[in-house]
Amino acid sequence: MAMVVGIRPEQIAEYRRLHAQVWPAVLERIRQSNIRNYSIFLREPENLLFGYWEYHGHDFAADMAAMAADPETQRWWTFTAPCQVRLAGTPEGEQWAMMEQVFDLDPQD
Repeated sequence: MAMVVGIRPEQIAEYRRLHAQVWPAVLERIRQSNIRNYSIFLREPENLLFGYWEYHGHDFAADMAAMAADPETQRWWTFTAPCQVRLAGTPEGEQWAMMEQVFDLDPQD
């Protein structure tokens, strides 16, 4: 899965600081939601964040709902969301815009 969001240039240092020490409870909730190999990349000067992760669960909607309902994750988002800029076309109620995969070197049959 891949997603993209803008980042406010004046918030890049803060975003880096936050992600240098992600709260243990947030990391555990991500793992409990069956997300693995999660990375976020920064693209400057366009000021974009690109996120990638692999989902290893069986009920994506339920796992994402559990993450969204988690109080510590919600608190984490109060720090990270102000750093970000929603892109045009991002669905209402979502921060990051999901991306469509158009190529896979090693597709799983």
